[in-house]
Amino acid sequence: MNNLLVLPLLVPLFTSVLLVFMRRSILLQRWLSGASSLAGVAIAVSIVIHVKKDGVQTLYMSGWAPPYGIAFVGDMLAALLVLATTVVGSFIVFFSMGSIGEERESYFYYPLLQFLLVGVNGSFLTGDIFNLFVCFEVMLISSYALIVLGGTRLQLRETLKYVIINVVSSALFVAAVAYLYGVTGALNMADLFLKVAEAGQGGILNVIALLFLIVFSLKAGLLLYFWLPGAYSAPPTAVTALFGALLTKVGVYALVRTFTLVFGGMPEVTHVWIGWMAGATMVLGAFGALAYKDIPRILNYNIVISVGFIAFGLAAANRDSLEGVVVYLLHDMIAKALLLLLGGLIIRAAGTGKLSEMGGLMRRNALLGWMFFATILAVAGIPPLSGFAGKLLIVRGGLEGEHYLLTAVSLATSFVVLYSLMRIFMAAFWGDERATASATDARKASLLLPTAGLMLIVVAMGFGSEWIYEFASEAGRTLLDPSSYVQAVLKE
Repeated sequence: MNNLLVLPLLVPLFTSVLLVFMRRSILLQRWLSGASSLAGVAIAVSIVIHVKKDGVQTLYMSGWAPPYGIAFVGDMLAALLVLATTVVGSFIVFFSMGSIGEERESYFYYPLLQFLLVGVNGSFLTGDIFNLFVCFEVMLISSYALIVLGGTRLQLRETLKYVIINVVSSALFVAAVAYLYGVTGALNMADLFLKVAEAGQGGILNVIALLFLIVFSLKAGLLLYFWLPGAYSAPPTAVTALFGALLTKVGVYALVRTFTLVFGGMPEVTHVWIGWMAGATMVLGAFGALAYKDIPRILNYNIVISVGFIAFGLAAANRDSLEGVVVYLLHDMIAKALLLLLGGLIIRAAGTGKLSEMGGLMRRNALLGWMFFATILAVAGIPPLSGFAGKLLIVRGGLEGEHYLLTAVSLATSFVVLYSLMRIFMAAFWGDERATASATDARKASLLLPTAGLMLIVVAMGFGSEWIYEFASEAGRTLLDPSSYVQAVLKE
């Protein structure tokens, strides 16, 4: 057993508790939150090294061995996603120091952010499907507070929809877990792998699988994304970046883990559903990105497209596509955080999010413009930046699995991503300068340094994609053949 596995939860949890008692000292809140986030990165790196060296790591809470107790499991997929989460969380903490404002900071912004990281990391590391629900709720409760913090009319309106949708999906989640336990008598994911295989996936288990697909699709924004564009447009830039980079990815992770480990026995049924949903999500997301002419909506629909693209890799379910899912997930978490932060800085510099009311920002914000341009290339999958390797693997997996229509859709929507983001670049940075009364300085070091740090990571991930592939291929092998995961958890 490895006690390191619980530290990505305990460190932000204890930090959030301490920060609650420091409400009046904003400076202390900032630096304690920053130090805690950096410690989280160091812990995540250590977990990745242990998994690479010694294989899947496990921790049984209170010494209760599976299938009776709660297990935390760190395979390579979980370890890499925890690392990406802590990296994104750290940069957003430092970005928040210069952007979120003292009013929000004084109302427990940093404790809520740390508490959200508890839920995200717990979701990636838990080996128990009911504990996955618990970690989801920890994450969502924090997100409810973060999305409404500030109390603007737009936030209140979108929070109402966001909370209702997630309450409904959480109720369905509990029902799905109850039905699954009633049929199999198991909650541990490794034990469920054996029980579902023994019972034979079909009939009632396929109905339960469909219920889980609906639940996780609502969480991830797969086809059932109608809540996402409005909800993610309401909060400040730092919160939007945190949500876009992490929250939807937890839903995607739950889909990947569930439909490779628990419900992987009938891909001709479950993965066909996922494939059609992925295709529809990419197409509808592309229409949204083309239809709107304001930065928040365009960027949010690009989140939807990426969710559909990752789901396409899951639907193909071969070695290349699953390795591509891992690589692309890591890229998308970092790149989407960067894209949303830069989008927020463009709105800050222009004083508006409407494309028709901005222009000429390159004269005053050249560094911001070129960082945004490089990020566009990365998000669109242009080599040698970070998006290319994962996109190539998923497309190759789609062709190998003879998913020609979905492959064509994924390539077409990649061009839509490039076009929709280039529209922002051209409208914001080309042409005559249009200064508005609400424009503020986006050249502050406290804002540009965190985004520049994420930019360097995106570039490094592109040029170091072969090195990243070594880790991703190990994660992909576990997804394709979960026997090593099951053996490590159940010690069989």
